[in-house]
Amino acid sequence: MKKKKILFVFSILLLATLACNAILPSNDVSTLPTAPFNPEVQSDVPRTENDVPRISLSDAKAAVESGQAILVDVRSAQSYADLHATDAISIPLDVFETNISSVPLQKTDWIITYCT
Repeated sequence: MKKKKILFVFSILLLATLACNAILPSNDVSTLPTAPFNPEVQSDVPRTENDVPRISLSDAKAAVESGQAILVDVRSAQSYADLHATDAISIPLDVFETNISSVPLQKTDWIITYCT
């Protein structure tokens, strides 16, 4: 009789454990909803350094002088202080990489960066 009681209690605990596991959220990431891939939004983001569009010095100068573009020196603040291009603003690259929300530029701005 005692063995039946232990088996009964064990069965109840096992069923309770299985029931609790069935209602817990899944840790399987394959079941999570994902945003649809939109190639129109994603395609203009450079994936590698070679994918970054280049501009000639004369075209960059003309764009900055006409107000069409903003010239950004991404070197260290000390390098900028030592010498920088006319009309350039200083935003070190690590700021772009670690604190993009503090960058005082708009997504719609034409930003021309340089580092040498």
